Amino acid sequence: MSNSIRPVQKIVTPQTVMEGAGVRLKRSFPGPALDFPDPFLLFDHFGSANSADYLAGFPMHPHRGIETVTYMLAGVVAHRDSIGNAGAIGAGDVQWMTAGRGILHEEMPQRGEPRLDGFQLWVNLPAHSKMIAPRYQDVPAEKIPTVTRNTGIAIRVIAGEVDGVRGPVTDIVADPEYLDVSIPADGVFEHAIPAEHTVIAYVFAGMGMFGVNGETIGASRLIVFGAGDAIRVRAQEIGVRLLLMSGVPAHEPIVRYGPFVMNTREEIMQTLRELQAGTFAQGLTKSD
Repeated sequence: MSNSIRPVQKIVTPQTVMEGAGVRLKRSFPGPALDFPDPFLLFDHFGSANSADYLAGFPMHPHRGIETVTYMLAGVVAHRDSIGNAGAIGAGDVQWMTAGRGILHEEMPQRGEPRLDGFQLWVNLPAHSKMIAPRYQDVPAEKIPTVTRNTGIAIRVIAGEVDGVRGPVTDIVADPEYLDVSIPADGVFEHAIPAEHTVIAYVFAGMGMFGVNGETIGASRLIVFGAGDAIRVRAQEIGVRLLLMSGVPAHEPIVRYGPFVMNTREEIMQTLRELQAGTFAQGLTKSD
């Protein structure tokens, strides 16, 4: 491959935080080590065999100005929202929610499974799309294609394209790529990504050598890649599994207030006024 391999720019060790009504998470960003790898706003890994770490869940709460992506490895999370969606996502499923101008939703882990394991990513919406109609994409595991290369590498294509195979999540503003990549021992994975994309990866199993200099990185670490138009990962003896995420940065100022991410303080204040008045996300339907 003649592409320019991206170097490893930063390695982040996740910090344990409590969110929702009392869910224990490993958060890679935002935090002291990494704030905002534009267009990505937040990345959490939730995983435990102890139900006390997650059963409190995330009761009904608002979002505006962002997209949220939940990807499950194990366990079941029930969900519902203010535009009429309700159901459950389980192992291998993806929930991609575009909050746009406003949505209320809840995500509640369920009892009965030996373990809950998954990830949540927040993606920024640029100014021209902050107030679009909310939308929800529920993608069951069986609709997510897996590309298997002759070297034994397996790539679940959630969004984006690998070897001519496109993922089922489409029409997303940041033109993202979201891949679940499993590389067997000593396997080498190379993948072209547009030079203008921000590229991050989260190693959640095994160990590999990353980037043009082959830096050795294992679970659980988040990687930010530098400039280039491709990534390279060589698995070590135990193999490696990672999420690879990329997207087009907006290059705009942001103002955050909890679950709201806008471009100005006044837009945040307007959101809070709507919440206080009871008009936030009122009258919305799936067809808006």
